[in-house]
Formats: sequence, structure tokens, C-alpha cells
Amino acid sequence: MRYQAITWDRLAEELARHLDAPAAPVGDGWLKVGIDGPPAALGGELAELLAKELRTRGRSVHLAGTDGFLRPASLRFEYGKQDPDAYYSGWTDVGALWREVFGPLEAGGNGRVLSDLWDPVTDRATRSPYVTLPPRGVLVLHGPFLLGHWFPFDLTVHLRLSPAALARRTEESWTLPAFARYEKEVGPGEAADVVVRADDPRHPAWTGIRR
Repeated sequence: MRYQAITWDRLAEELARHLDAPAAPVGDGWLKVGIDGPPAALGGELAELLAKELRTRGRSVHLAGTDGFLRPASLRFEYGKQDPDAYYSGWTDVGALWREVFGPLEAGGNGRVLSDLWDPVTDRATRSPYVTLPPRGVLVLHGPFLLGHWFPFDLTVHLRLSPAALARRTEESWTLPAFARYEKEVGPGEAADVVVRADDPRHPAWTGIRR
């Protein structure tokens, strides 16, 4: 896999340019972008840059993170607070994402989506209001393990950290086996449309858009 040096701002510009091309979106539907990567890769920051760039192009954007769609603590911690298998497959409320984010953006949907559903600090529903993403708007969803659920993304970006960089930059080291499992079972580097090498956050490099 060949990488080219790029800045984060330039990366956001290139992604926005691709998404804003005349051929995408089709008709009056919505575009859906997934920015996948471990928390240490700071995918939320790239999502913010991309959202800002799309808005300067006149596109409405709904920005959301999977950390706003976690399951209640009683379910997340059923096997303890540091179980990597539960972290990998049981922390995110995938059903809620389908219901509250992707479902309304399907063909014929009403565009009414949620930014978040559950607050992991208070362990209560956030009660955030629904917002309506108008036709031709763009969903930008960021978080770990996004590529293993068949979410209907139009563009996927995987932020890659080498095992050494991931171990060095991850505060909660007990999660590392979950990312190793993700690499083995999903292969995000091969599945994503764009791969960004982010071992040194000051000097990212990318593969270009591979579709």
C-alpha cells in the first residue's frame, strides 16, 4: 500500500471535493461518510474538519460519534469493565444507530436523525432533540469498529495506527486486543475507501481515494 504525505486540512478538502462532485449524491438522497479508527487516532477531529469544509461548500452536515450511542452500563459491563471482547462487539448500540441515524436517511426517509442517544457519564438518555438533515445533506459518523456492521456508507476512511503507535497512544491498554481482533476479522485497511496513516499525528499520509 502506497502512501502520500498530506496535511489534515488538505485531507478534509480532498474528501469534501470528492463528496461534492456532481455524481455524488444521486438525486435528492443523503450521503453517508464513516471515519473509522481507534480513539487514539482522533477521528473526531478529522470529522470536524470535514464537516467544516463541506459546509463551506453549501452542504448541510450531521456530525455524530459512536460514543453518543453506547449501550447502558449494565449491558456494557456485563462481563466486567475491562473486557476487550465486550468492548469490541457489545459497547456500541448498533441497533440504535440503524434506527436513529441510518434508517431516516434511507430512500424515502424523512431525514430526522439524532446526534446522540446515551450519556456514558451519567448513564442516562441524553434526550437530545431530533434534527432534520435536508436532502443532499451529508452524515459524518466517526468512531471505532465502524466497518464491521454493513453500515451503508458512501465513503469510508480508516485511520491506521501501527501496533506500536496504537499501544503507545492508547491510555486504556486493555482495549488493545479488541483492535487486534478487528484487524484480523474485518481488515479495515483493505475494506476502507481511504486509509490514512496516522502514527505521527503531525505528519499524516494517505492512500488517495481507492474507488
